[in-house]
Amino acid sequence: MNKILKNVRKNIYWIVVLILLSLAGVLNLVSWMSNGFCDAYVKYIFPLWGRIYGLFTGIFPFSVGEIMLYLAVILVILAIASAIWLLILCVLRKKKRIADILCIYLKIVVMIVAIEAVVMTLNCYMLYHCSTFEEKYMPGVKSDRQYSVKELADVREMIIKRADELAKAMPRDKQGNIIYDGNMADVAVEEMKRMGEQYSQLSGYYVRPKAFATSDFFSQQYMMGYYFPFSMEANYNDVMYIANIPATMCHELSHTKGFIYEDEASFIAYLACISSDDLFFEYSGYLSVLSYINNDLYESLGKDKELYRQYMQPSEPVVHDRVFLTKEAWDKVEKSAVIDTETVKRASDKFVETNLILNGVEQGSAVYCDVVDRVLDYYYADNN
Repeated sequence: MNKILKNVRKNIYWIVVLILLSLAGVLNLVSWMSNGFCDAYVKYIFPLWGRIYGLFTGIFPFSVGEIMLYLAVILVILAIASAIWLLILCVLRKKKRIADILCIYLKIVVMIVAIEAVVMTLNCYMLYHCSTFEEKYMPGVKSDRQYSVKELADVREMIIKRADELAKAMPRDKQGNIIYDGNMADVAVEEMKRMGEQYSQLSGYYVRPKAFATSDFFSQQYMMGYYFPFSMEANYNDVMYIANIPATMCHELSHTKGFIYEDEASFIAYLACISSDDLFFEYSGYLSVLSYINNDLYESLGKDKELYRQYMQPSEPVVHDRVFLTKEAWDKVEKSAVIDTETVKRASDKFVETNLILNGVEQGSAVYCDVVDRVLDYYYADNN
């Protein structure tokens, strides 16, 4: 018995690593097999998990997840260099103190990877196998519902009309850019809490959205916001045009409530914004889906530009506000860029695409465009 305990103590490190990796593996396997298991997890455990995380990371005024992301890159680079160096020392059969130090470092990295595998599984991967927002709260929607060009055009026209009205009500500076003097983060949290009164999974505690410290770099990825699973924070790009921020905040906050699919988070953000008493938030909600619905109509018309122009077009102020970054902001981003934007964007797209596909999202990043289907389902649900 003493010999067994001695061996356990001697190998406790590898036992812990094995337990963590096995836990991550089992949870992922069960998640793929059972939506009910994932739904129960999101309902009973994930909210508590999120609150604990949120209270801790909320202590810091900066994005903890963003810092962890950059540290992870450094750790990986150092781990690769350490492994190569250690291999060289082994080949040369040189027993030096440095070899022991390298081994300790690599063991630390392996433990971090094992812990991160569990955290990512709990805070991200399992969420891909939960019931969808529509399955939970829109039972009248038929999954195989096909919409006509007229139905698509009618909803688009409604959105454009309201966006045109709201555009006129926005205070602007001399360049025509929108001015907002409220606290967007506080309003976003309140709007999402209000949504929780109707949709139970959205109720409860919310983290406060935080701006990226390196928004210029995220702008090169055309990234409006990001949910960091390993810190459970809702982050947004504060360099992008102001009209994008409210909907982006609500989108990322939706992820912190377990709605991990991009089209669902965009749809929830749309609902939260357009039902807000804050006209700026309402305007941001309509703008957030306008590009997607424009593209869908254009595709539905066989990419016929002349035919597309026969449909209602947004007013000039709406066109002005429907941008990612202003020209001035882009100039600043490009001037400070360490790596050219095309390279950064290509790498980011590949990462996002791969991550989505590995989690069972067959259409990859094209899932973002599915928000149009969610919006159409919302307006035509009673007719299904």
